[in-house]
Amino acid sequence: MKKLLAAVCISVSAFSFAQDYSVPAASPRQKVEQQFSMSKISIDYGRPGVKGRKIFGELVPYGQVWRAGANSSTKITFGQAVNFGGKTVPAGTYGLFIVPTEKEWKVILNKDFQQWGAYTYDPKQDVVDVTVPVNKLTDKQEWFEITLNPTDENTGNLVIKWDMAQAEVPLKPSKLDTVIKISDKLKEIKKIESDSTKKS
Repeated sequence: MKKLLAAVCISVSAFSFAQDYSVPAASPRQKVEQQFSMSKISIDYGRPGVKGRKIFGELVPYGQVWRAGANSSTKITFGQAVNFGGKTVPAGTYGLFIVPTEKEWKVILNKDFQQWGAYTYDPKQDVVDVTVPVNKLTDKQEWFEITLNPTDENTGNLVIKWDMAQAEVPLKPSKLDTVIKISDKLKEIKKIESDSTKKS
């Protein structure tokens, strides 16, 4: 009976341990969420490492569509309509894909954001694509990375970098003048509320 009880305790302990830990992923999943203008932008993507390989032009062939990460396709969600590199994109979730060349990347937003990699990529589902220049980094970016870099409260850049390459897509609200007017009115309301609280 004591042996059975001990075996049960060990099994429970092992199960609890397994729930808290997992085998490290070769390309860990990253979720990025950031305030942008009057809403948020979120990105869900896999982060492959360079691991001594030649990336662009070999592992990621030039001129072919790439999932912009690893494993399931990269998903990007806009909480409001945005100007994506000069083109209007409605609020919603999209698959993010790239067609790289040595000097520029075509960055694509596609309606299908639930596919694995780019194996079932259908260009007919593209919402927009923009072509941006590629800059050479001075230091190697070992793990693929997508970040949001604000330039002011209503504009910013989607920054994509891996190995020695970096590209940026400028972002702003689709109707910037309207957003600024709304924002100014909201600031006025907040000031009135603050002043009212101070007086009372």
